[in-house]
Amino acid sequence: MMTLKKQTFWKNYRFPLILLSGIIIGSIIGLIMGEKAVVLKPFGQVFINLMFTAVVPLVFITISSAVGSMLNMKRLGKILGNMLLVFCVTGIIASIIIITVVSIFPPAAGANIALEAAEELETIDLGEQIVKAITVPDFVGLLSKANMLPLIVFSILFGYCVSTTGGEENKVAKGLDALSKIFMKLIGIIMLYAPIGLGAYFAALIGEFGPQLLGAYMKAMLIYYPVCFLYFIVAFAGYSYFAGGKEGTTACFRNIMPPAVTAFATGSSIATLPVNLKAAQKIGVPKDIREIILPIGATMHMDGTCLSSILKISFLFGVFGQEFAGIGTFATAIIISVLGGVVMSGVPGGGLIGEMLIVNLYGFPPEAFPIIATIGFLVDPPATMVNASGDTVSSMMVTRLVEGKEWMKKNRETEIDEVA
Repeated sequence: MMTLKKQTFWKNYRFPLILLSGIIIGSIIGLIMGEKAVVLKPFGQVFINLMFTAVVPLVFITISSAVGSMLNMKRLGKILGNMLLVFCVTGIIASIIIITVVSIFPPAAGANIALEAAEELETIDLGEQIVKAITVPDFVGLLSKANMLPLIVFSILFGYCVSTTGGEENKVAKGLDALSKIFMKLIGIIMLYAPIGLGAYFAALIGEFGPQLLGAYMKAMLIYYPVCFLYFIVAFAGYSYFAGGKEGTTACFRNIMPPAVTAFATGSSIATLPVNLKAAQKIGVPKDIREIILPIGATMHMDGTCLSSILKISFLFGVFGQEFAGIGTFATAIIISVLGGVVMSGVPGGGLIGEMLIVNLYGFPPEAFPIIATIGFLVDPPATMVNASGDTVSSMMVTRLVEGKEWMKKNRETEIDEVA
């Protein structure tokens, strides 16, 4: 019996353990080699580039296939409506949690940070940012990972047209479904290289930037990192229990580690999307739900970003001698954090837009920008971990709302056949 348990544990957690081992070994190499570890970066960049190359056609095909195969448009509306509800509720919960924490432990208390002169920031037109977030002026603009939200909008519209013009014998829908399976097979092959690629990438990251973690921002990091990991464990356990009871929580944590580790190492929700799709498939989330929720979630569902946005706002309040307190201040911070999560891209560095929004909307001087830009860089790994793996948990919650409490039992046999 003990041997059987060990075999089952190894079978369930073999890949996450191998992936984590690669990250840990890479981190140790980075600490030992220091800046010389940068020579390993190309090995990691190969993995990142392969994932980024696959992700644009993957998003288009999976969303178009999921929507195009639907004959019941009411189900699509129900999925999207519940998706927005879940995204907003989890974002607000994350914001309330971090507001409570920074109120008890102000991140900038006693901060002694030299303000560096910065160039005058461009005034951000919120309406223009929203237009840019959901559309592009030319079709070729859709073929870039920098424009994921416009690609998602286009894919939904394309899939809708496929669904409404083909009927039950829709050859285009069947073709998209076949392409979707091919791309998921491709992702499986790419992931075989992940332990080496992510290990090398993390070695270079630690070797190049590790010393910065010991600077003036350590206190903010000591607040943020534990909050993220506790949110990952406690909140996701609660969300997955709501989605599928004890079985849902077990299935969630059995499959969520590869997306979490990939997101932590790459700092990209988009790069993690293929791994998320595979995890949701193994959990038993229906194909149409996971292939709609996860690509959209990669750019619109950012609990980690809500956590980091309020940390940045609180930090700036402290640096500039203002009190971060009051219902109005908290409500504004929640709105900005959720809004920032919606307009940000899922690629590394996309948080700069949200940081500029914070500086502009609160009226901080331009010198504030490099302060929170640095924080944004330092908190990116755990923030992305929460953002990306939270998409998988959200897909479970949406399935619970769309299909009812017994969805896991109902879909288990179908999904086991599909994975096999």
